[in-house]
Amino acid sequence: MLTLSRWKVILVVVSVVFGVLFALPNFLPQSVRDSLPGFIPKNTLNLGLDLQGGSYLLLEVDTEALRAERLANMAEDVRTTLRGEDIAFSELAVADGGINLRINDAGQVSPALTLLRNNIGNALVGVMGGRDVNISNRGNQRLRIEFVPEAFSAEAAKAVEQSIEIIRRRIDELGTREPTIVRQGVNRVVVAAPGESDPERLKAILGRTAKLTFHMVDETADVAAAMAGRVPPGRLLLPSDDGGMLVVERRSLITGEMLTDAQSGFNQQTGQAVVNFRFNSTGARRFGQVTTQNVGKRFAIVLDDRIMSAPNINEPITGGSGQISGSFTPQTANDLAVVLRAGALPTRLNVEEQRTVGAELGADAIVAGQISAVGSFVLVLAFMILAYGFLFGGVAIVSLLVNGLLIVAAMSLTQATLTLPGIAGLILTLAVAVDANVLIYERIRDEIRAGRTIISAMDAGFGRAMLTILDANITNLGAALIMFGLGAGPVKGFAWTLSIGVFTSVFTAVLITQVLLAVWLKTARPKSLPIV
Repeated sequence: MLTLSRWKVILVVVSVVFGVLFALPNFLPQSVRDSLPGFIPKNTLNLGLDLQGGSYLLLEVDTEALRAERLANMAEDVRTTLRGEDIAFSELAVADGGINLRINDAGQVSPALTLLRNNIGNALVGVMGGRDVNISNRGNQRLRIEFVPEAFSAEAAKAVEQSIEIIRRRIDELGTREPTIVRQGVNRVVVAAPGESDPERLKAILGRTAKLTFHMVDETADVAAAMAGRVPPGRLLLPSDDGGMLVVERRSLITGEMLTDAQSGFNQQTGQAVVNFRFNSTGARRFGQVTTQNVGKRFAIVLDDRIMSAPNINEPITGGSGQISGSFTPQTANDLAVVLRAGALPTRLNVEEQRTVGAELGADAIVAGQISAVGSFVLVLAFMILAYGFLFGGVAIVSLLVNGLLIVAAMSLTQATLTLPGIAGLILTLAVAVDANVLIYERIRDEIRAGRTIISAMDAGFGRAMLTILDANITNLGAALIMFGLGAGPVKGFAWTLSIGVFTSVFTAVLITQVLLAVWLKTARPKSLPIV
């Protein structure tokens, strides 16, 4: 086993070159990295929130607001459905988590029940013929519509999952590296964004529902009466960015879900910051139809229940693109484009907690980690030299240095995030790597004391210690994989560093040590081993 094979030498040389190439950018300033040739890797380690600073938010998905929105939409569906069949009704209102209404004609109560049960709500998953709403007759010609509890619970859970995905897309648009986005409890989401030092901007981008809709303006409605509380049925009174109020049709003609792109830009005539958007084929066709049928009228571009602009339709717009203008700055226009591209949240997010980790605190953590790593290395160095002499101890230290180099190179290549627990995992990995050298050296000592020759003792030392080394490292790898699969945030960082370290430790402690000692044996041809 202790042979100086060509493939071993080549493998060791290639691995060291790989380690140097991919780890080197971490030790160079940005100006030097930018000037490197294109074929040289430039990726560096991503530092976690605890090392480089950033923002932490605890968000709560507002499922009650989701329920209220669904009920409001359902009330409009009820209104449209009953009017379509000429069934007179009154007292339609959302109350106590459901919808109440009264059928004016007692003889139409039964037909109204049948009509609503066939048209209101959606099919209930897993229940043959079931629907996600319960429509009941409360007597005195009054009907009650409520969500089935199981159906709304499933919809709320889906809303949380959708919110997590949209949060991830919005943060990715910001360019934040390796954010941590995890679910906490039933309806909470933890967001840690390393390098994002402005939590208010992050909160504004993540907390914005970004629900974009297009509505026709009702020019015949009395705005003053609507402001006094007499809003016509099927209409909405919404504030406008110009400080006024407008009455618009409740039904949206087009929604933001039909957008394919949104980019910030400038109006060529006024020079003001705007957001340019483009629809998909369905949205473009519908937008063209609406603008063709309503030339001369106004339509409102509504974002999160606020009218951004309400231009006149001077001519049909069939190109499938448009522009949102308002009191934007270049930064706010870009932020709006970011959230529109990422998609609208199913409901609003409430900020329950926010924290900012300053860069100074992160720098202190890095210094503390460096001191811990250097201190641990010095102690290991002293132990190996005292226990096994300068030759064998020095060989172990060389393999340990290559091990650390390979870990940094692998994490840079995979763009893994280094956290403070990750530094702890790195230190633990180096300690475990030394354990492998100790097992090999102690086995060699035992073989020499048993009367074997130098070469056979060293060969037996590597061969017989190998099973123990593999057993220990496979156990560590299993624990690391469990932590990576079940853990979150810093635990994943620790587990990832530990997992990489398992492979590099076995490689360096066995193969590199073998090659170095084989070279020494071949050149020095010793009569005895300095390890005994």
